[in-house]
Amino acid sequence: MQKTKDLAAEFLDHKRVAVTGVSRHPESHGSNVVYKRLRDRGYEVFAVNPNTDTVEDDRCYHDLKSVPEGVDWVVIGTRPETAEETMRECVDLGISRVWMHRSFGGGSVSDLATAYGRDHGVKVIDGGCPCMYGRTADPGHKVMKAALSVTGKVPRHCS
Repeated sequence: MQKTKDLAAEFLDHKRVAVTGVSRHPESHGSNVVYKRLRDRGYEVFAVNPNTDTVEDDRCYHDLKSVPEGVDWVVIGTRPETAEETMRECVDLGISRVWMHRSFGGGSVSDLATAYGRDHGVKVIDGGCPCMYGRTADPGHKVMKAALSVTGKVPRHCS
């Protein structure tokens, strides 16, 4: 097991990232916040949503295999019911780092997806948000990280 903060730093050191579940209706969707924050912090970020060609005025890809030249890691921001399918796609594509977003509520975390990924050598962060760590963090996300760590929504250790 590795401390989540250390694994998060490893993820954030890699600049090509896909965010799944980015919405055409960004006003109420956490994936869009993550997508924009990573983009604004200099990451080469790719939106993934099978139902649209553009998100946040950027090109959107229908699946991970459509992203040209692949990605270093993936943020799953969809419903938990679709996380396992995304994790299987990551394994098939050789993507070895996956972060399942969760702040309040159930988020995108799926125990089946987590187990499948780890069984296939994927480093999985199963909770929290990339905006809580390193240069992507802001004061609000840091406070959320502290509060959600107490409840277990942000894991202290991952593998």
